[in-house]
Amino acid sequence: MLAKAPVDLRRCQALGLAGTAFLALGGETAGALPMQDLLAPESGRAVLGLVGVYFGVVLLIAAWALLGTVVRGPEPPTPRSLLLVLAVWAAPLLLAPPLFSRDVYSYLAQGAMVDAHIDVYAHGPAQLGGPLADEVAPVWRQTTTPYGPVFLAVASALSGLTRGEIPAGLLGMRLVALLGVALMAAALPRLARHSGADPAAALWLGALNPLVLLHLVAGAHNDAIMLGLLGVGLVAARGRWHVLGVVLITLAALVKAPAVLGLLAVVALRGRRGMLRSALTTTGVALATTVAATAATGTGYGWIAALKTPVSPHNWSPTSVLGRATGALLEKLGSGLAPLALPVWHAAGLALTVLVVLFIWLRLRPGPIYALGLSLAAVAVFGPAIRPWYALWGLFLIAAAAPSGSVRHRVAAASAVLALAVLPSGGPPDAEQVVLAVSGGVLALVVLWHAHQAAQAPVLGRTA
Repeated sequence: MLAKAPVDLRRCQALGLAGTAFLALGGETAGALPMQDLLAPESGRAVLGLVGVYFGVVLLIAAWALLGTVVRGPEPPTPRSLLLVLAVWAAPLLLAPPLFSRDVYSYLAQGAMVDAHIDVYAHGPAQLGGPLADEVAPVWRQTTTPYGPVFLAVASALSGLTRGEIPAGLLGMRLVALLGVALMAAALPRLARHSGADPAAALWLGALNPLVLLHLVAGAHNDAIMLGLLGVGLVAARGRWHVLGVVLITLAALVKAPAVLGLLAVVALRGRRGMLRSALTTTGVALATTVAATAATGTGYGWIAALKTPVSPHNWSPTSVLGRATGALLEKLGSGLAPLALPVWHAAGLALTVLVVLFIWLRLRPGPIYALGLSLAAVAVFGPAIRPWYALWGLFLIAAAAPSGSVRHRVAAASAVLALAVLPSGGPPDAEQVVLAVSGGVLALVVLWHAHQAAQAPVLGRTA
């Protein structure tokens, strides 16, 4: 009889480290590099980099899946041990170029605009001009920012510290994102205990998730600081620090607007008896925080109107896909209503989001943290724009509060698929790049299979 080779924490840690190391190395030639460093996609170094990145992504996904078996095993690791694994996996990405998106260049340009007293809610980065504006993806150069004053204050402070130097700015933005991930990791075990879930399982799904490493760390997205503030705000609000929790969650919403739904959870956490009083207090504190933060940053309230910032024409959210398909059909039929198809579908998506959120809170009535996670997932799915990292809005809190293993398994499977959905350059793929990416992933699977066979060989003949 054959004995099954044990999977230990160190093996998972080493495999994940190899994955992020290949990510970092491949990103040096295939990532979202500054324009002066970009290589032609068909060049040998760019090809090797793209294969290397997807080789690393598959290794990282495999390490994460194996770690999940350890977490569900008879001797699960402690949350502290998992935090060490997260730090080890993230380390190679600290100095890597941006990966899977060029949004970080937009952040830097917007910070420089605020520093130069240019209204980011009236003008796109093109108004700034210069090297930073040139780094912004062309589709966003004329687009105003949808981000709130708290994030713009952070971006402006970084602009002042780095004096517009792109490498220093990229490192600064990544450190801000790492701070957000650290806050997420600190909040997850506490939220899980409050929700009756396993803290280690919550950390595995919500913090060690490949999407966190690929898009919040490697991509340096500001969703990290939004989710970090939201998480610690919920921890504070469920305890004795109700007002502090509201302040933190409001600050999260002043980074990116979806976090405002966290205020619903704050009210629900107080229970039905004190709900009215809690609602009034929460509303008052949130408004006061918004006024104070806006006054302190001096950016004004233009972010409210800027929430209607147009989405990329190639966005693959369900409502955008349906809108484009409907518009194309109407054009073929010669209808003058074709230009209205996309706005109508977006409006329908927003209406559906409201209905789903109301259904979750008023009919399903799960625990407040889980309800918030489901609501944020609905916002991401039915909104006018969707990116793989948007899945983390709901996933973060679902990881902390999902009541069943089946939900976690489905969310984990979706995470693994989404981790493969974007090229390291952040641009739209062509057929050749897809073939190269698949080749890198297949090569990783071959290596993993041979490593598995080698690990099994010493235990052949032993009894279980």
